[in-house]
Amino acid sequence: MDNYTNDNTARRYKAHVSILGTTQIHLRNPYIIAWWSAAFPGFGHLLLSKYLRGFVLFVWEVVVNVHANVNLAMVYSFQGEIEMAKNILDTRWLLIYIPVYIFAIWDSYRTTVDLNKIYLLAEREEHPFNTFSISPLEINYLDKRNPILAVIWSLFVPGLGQLYIHRIVTAFFVIVWIVAFSYYSYGLQAISLLFLGEIQKATSVLKPEWLLFFPSIYGFAIYDSYVNTVENNKLYEKVQRKYLKVNYQDPTFKILKGQKVK
Repeated sequence: MDNYTNDNTARRYKAHVSILGTTQIHLRNPYIIAWWSAAFPGFGHLLLSKYLRGFVLFVWEVVVNVHANVNLAMVYSFQGEIEMAKNILDTRWLLIYIPVYIFAIWDSYRTTVDLNKIYLLAEREEHPFNTFSISPLEINYLDKRNPILAVIWSLFVPGLGQLYIHRIVTAFFVIVWIVAFSYYSYGLQAISLLFLGEIQKATSVLKPEWLLFFPSIYGFAIYDSYVNTVENNKLYEKVQRKYLKVNYQDPTFKILKGQKVK
């Protein structure tokens, strides 16, 4: 049940609120989105709410990276063992890794530029959109939330910040993969051994090819939750401003620029 049903008379809509989350178009820096795609293919598209494309690129990155031993080669290169890094790379997988990696960066940049243009047109059209959705499974609505809290929850467990701002799809995806990375990297087991003072054993049980996925997914979860909280707050203020203007402002009211009010 929604408080507004789109009649598709608008050419473009700025946002959509459903039980799965709030999806909106807003101005973004194409270089930042491209950087996130370079950090981990798929993240740039997830930031743009292009979920299907983002999920495909993300899963592709994990599968090909593990089979090509890209993360293991990075670990050896960090240790100065360049020859070992070369020998461990599997070229059967590596050669399909590079073009898709470049495509993810290029496509996220191109899409951001296009969506920025669409946002400017949608902002000018200013067509109403649904702001409240309720169903037997979930309730979602525009509201103001604290961006710092979103960051704090993301620091505890990636995905919780997205749950806080009701980005259900992204939250579910991030939480599932953070569990997978934790399991296959033996990260939690290593932390338990560290608490017991067994540093050497903790280091030996770690699987670096899975462990190196953590920095990217942690950074993405924090950045995504913070930015979307800020943008949702802006959207809420715009909707409230328009509602008060339409329903409570005197039609004859005018702002006199450059004149002092006595």
